[in-house]
Amino acid sequence: MFIDTHCHLEDDKFTEDRAEVLTRARAAQVERIINFGSTLTSSVAVVELAKKFPELYAGVGIHPEEIDDFDAKTCATLAELVTDKVIAVGEIGLDYHWEKDSERRLIQQKIFIEQLDLARQLKLPVCVHDRDAHGDTLKILQTEARDLRGVLHCYSGSLETAKEVWKLGWLIGVDGPLTFKNSAKLPEVVKATSRDMLLIETDAPYLAPTPYRGKRNEPTYVVEVAKKLAELRGETLEEVAAYTTANAKALYAI
Repeated sequence: MFIDTHCHLEDDKFTEDRAEVLTRARAAQVERIINFGSTLTSSVAVVELAKKFPELYAGVGIHPEEIDDFDAKTCATLAELVTDKVIAVGEIGLDYHWEKDSERRLIQQKIFIEQLDLARQLKLPVCVHDRDAHGDTLKILQTEARDLRGVLHCYSGSLETAKEVWKLGWLIGVDGPLTFKNSAKLPEVVKATSRDMLLIETDAPYLAPTPYRGKRNEPTYVVEVAKKLAELRGETLEEVAAYTTANAKALYAI
């Protein structure tokens, strides 16, 4: 059994064939899928999908690129969405790739910390987005999230940063970029990761793995990520499936 621990099936790219996508996932033994919101609207949508489809779970949160509508009521609104199928706060974090303004980056940090506190209040793990913000993300986790557990989704940092993340008891999530020919640091990182610190994911509809690169990603393709992980680590596909599934169930209590 596989668990796709991060995707966005509420996205419009799945409007016409969402049920068929889930049927294909089940056929590929992808038996659990965690959908993450990035705005209030998408957080509502992933919760509704989790109610409709038994294999789906949800995370609610505001992505760092979607902070303009964040206000004093946002965290309370997110908390109101929580049901037994909502198993995480996310996708939250920092993204400096497009944001170069220092003041705006500080606002991202403030909202990130507020949502970490929401996770603490809700007693939920956290899914963190970190793009070109490794230093500040790690600093905030070390100072504001020492009592929380979670995952750095779509990990893109160095081995040195990963070692600090593991000291906090946090996991890393790997997806399509692991299979890319130009993947530089990530193979080194995953080869050094202990089994209990790894999750597999797709980030569908984005970042489709080889041999589907450039196409719409979907949960079925998490198996390609697992195959690459097995190849790099000298393990069997069955071993990778077993421990990544166990890690997902332990982190997210599913």
